[in-house]
Amino acid sequence: MTESFGTRLRARLDKYGPLCVGLDPSPELLHAWGLDDSPAGLERFSRGVVDAVSDLVAVIKPQSAFYERWGSRGVAVLERTIADLRDAGPLVLLDVKRGDVGSTMAAYAEAYLDRGSPLAADAITLSPYLGFGSLAGAITSALASDAGVFVLARTSNPEAARLQEAVAGEIYEGVRAANADHAPLGSVGVVVGATVADPGYPLDRLNGPILAPGLGAQGATPADVGRLFAGVRHAVLPSASRVLLADQSGLRARTERYRDECLLHLSR
Repeated sequence: MTESFGTRLRARLDKYGPLCVGLDPSPELLHAWGLDDSPAGLERFSRGVVDAVSDLVAVIKPQSAFYERWGSRGVAVLERTIADLRDAGPLVLLDVKRGDVGSTMAAYAEAYLDRGSPLAADAITLSPYLGFGSLAGAITSALASDAGVFVLARTSNPEAARLQEAVAGEIYEGVRAANADHAPLGSVGVVVGATVADPGYPLDRLNGPILAPGLGAQGATPADVGRLFAGVRHAVLPSASRVLLADQSGLRARTERYRDECLLHLSR
């Protein structure tokens, strides 16, 4: 890697549009694809998604938990999936939501952001609820590796609203500071659900990408994304998973439709 994550993401968004495909191999989806809930089924599902949509979208987001539940066998599938995605071209955003302090946070950063790690991704999700300052080491490691991070700010699950509203300002300000003087797009982003009523902050100040989960199964539409993020449409990465992955046969067509609808509503 020689360009920052923000620079690479900007180029991918301009070429492929804003949609992020969430790669969530839950037991329900494995069964819907006619696969066993097993490491073998996990690998076939992951390979099927990579083959079907890697040439259509800017980013694919594997959810680490669905691999970790199978222990070392599942993590091995995740490693192969990340390698397959890198070969296929889309940026890899690994959804791990890690957050800790000191040497533990440094170890997480080494696992997911160090270029030599078999789990190294282009970006990861981070949880700031041990204090935004606890993420400093991971952010430094990400930038040193030309990787990125997305910090949870206002997530799409309703039970988080009260807590997150109380601390979101500090998170947004920390992200804004981390992206100062980075162009065309900083490498430190936020997670703001497409289902929230109001992000609670002028997001155009962030100079960073915005991951917006909640598209499809959680109720948000591409039109909702366009309205909520009207001032920062160039930086939004709406994410959909279950609505796209419902069955294998229609995956590619649904991905193209959601990609095009998101592009339409984020280009106005």
